[in-house]
Amino acid sequence: MSNRWRPSVTVAAVIERDGRFLMIEEETSEGLKINNPAGHLDPGETPAEGCAREALEETAWRFRPTALLGVYISRFQRSTTGEDITYLRFAFTGELGEHVAGRALDHGIVRTLWMTADELRATADRHRSPLVLRCLDDYLQGVRLPLSAVYCDPSVHGPQAQDERRQAVEEPE
Repeated sequence: MSNRWRPSVTVAAVIERDGRFLMIEEETSEGLKINNPAGHLDPGETPAEGCAREALEETAWRFRPTALLGVYISRFQRSTTGEDITYLRFAFTGELGEHVAGRALDHGIVRTLWMTADELRATADRHRSPLVLRCLDDYLQGVRLPLSAVYCDPSVHGPQAQDERRQAVEEPE
């Protein structure tokens, strides 16, 4: 098999405060779109760690995942290039932390928005992914899975991180 299929692994945060959801508006090759704070999982991080990082980078809000909403898969074909992409999304909910004033948002992020569920449903044609509404619906239905539902082997953090953890145990402060 010369061409192995590799879905793009992404993480997304569903963050609610006072009946509104923290969303981002971003410039994409398909135009200006609304999305959850989301992005690609980086090497060496767990999905929960990636979600916290992406939320901070895209919104300037600290976020701590406390529950997995679900694992979702969708397929997308770019209208401009015809590129066929499959996304595997790990969506989390959790605790909103402090806003980091003055922190620049990731490249392409135009602004953050606080939107109600009704506003999100009314703007579905502007969503970056159909998973925005599916994750919202799961959140509103009370879906919450433990973070332990996603097992992350220590090898994900790499040998250097394993050595650092071993040293911390062997050399307590």
